Amino acid sequence: MLDHSKIPVFVLCGGLGTRLREQTEFRPKPMIEIGRHPILWHIMHTYARHGFKRFVLCLGYKAETIKEYFLHYASLNSDFTVELATNNLTMHSIGHSDDWTVTLADTGERTLTGARVARAAATYLHDSEYFAVTYGDGLTNADLAAEFRFHVEHARVGTVLGVNPPSRFGEIKLAGHEVLEFEEKPDFAEKWINGGYFFFRREFLKYLSTDESCVLEQAPLVKLAADGQLSMYKHEGFWHCMDSQRDYESLNQLWQTGAAPWRA
Repeated sequence: MLDHSKIPVFVLCGGLGTRLREQTEFRPKPMIEIGRHPILWHIMHTYARHGFKRFVLCLGYKAETIKEYFLHYASLNSDFTVELATNNLTMHSIGHSDDWTVTLADTGERTLTGARVARAAATYLHDSEYFAVTYGDGLTNADLAAEFRFHVEHARVGTVLGVNPPSRFGEIKLAGHEVLEFEEKPDFAEKWINGGYFFFRREFLKYLSTDESCVLEQAPLVKLAADGQLSMYKHEGFWHCMDSQRDYESLNQLWQTGAAPWRA
């Protein structure tokens, strides 16, 4: 039985988040808050619930904001007293139970996704045979431990979480100019998309490049699929990517009303 806590999770935290410019002008996208915590915190908690507690954050845009958050993680989540004359700090209680190991790796301001993983893994993968990769903007209630078991059992180099969210646009079926059927938000049961939660064997590193132009979703994954080395773990439950202001508001509403499916 593999110890999930030893499997490094590489979280892509370096993008510019241009489609959420009003939220990301002064902070990186993974630091946008859902409730009182950054979406990055929610993603890490999802992994931790399934036993994955070793994180490597691949930083870029406004890396200092994420570094400062984790440097002050204990004080942000605890009561404490500070003596201003001496700057002595007394922690009265630790207001969290997170026993994670978090490595903050600056992978370059303009580096693209594949190169971020390659650069961080070169130093921080160590001797692990397996590793996980995800983006810093997607939430799910998928059983990540089950996905990892699926990955190991199928013995391919990579596994991607496949999701099939309902369309945001209404579908109209026509016969000539006559509308035969109108459906507000149709479900496409067999139209699977990349849910952004990956598991890989270390062999995947040979598909990557440290050149900043390397995009994970392009040549590396396309070649992996062409080689017959990419599996999909199907998840029919909740998945939501924070790609727009509308997404941000929707996720916050779910959290604030206690209806967030990813909530522990």
